[in-house]
Amino acid sequence: MLVLKISNAPEVVASKLGKFLEALTPDSFDQATIEDVLIKELIKNLAAEGLKGEVAAVKGLDLQDSKLVIEETLHVRRHQQF
Repeated sequence: MLVLKISNAPEVVASKLGKFLEALTPDSFDQATIEDVLIKELIKNLAAEGLKGEVAAVKGLDLQDSKLVIEETLHVRRHQQF
């Protein structure tokens, strides 16, 4: 199992949409948008290599240093098989 943490979603959205629009969108929206785009591209590339599996965007799970932190509100925001 792999865990991937995106830590610069607001900056990516700002660079793509501009600082003004980034200021109007909440960080949680930025994070979800970046995760959705990443999942789409990840699935496309992994499937092209012949790999099969599942990808999930999970809210309430955090990677801090070398520890996995699980919050009480843990839930799967998006799940997709490929």
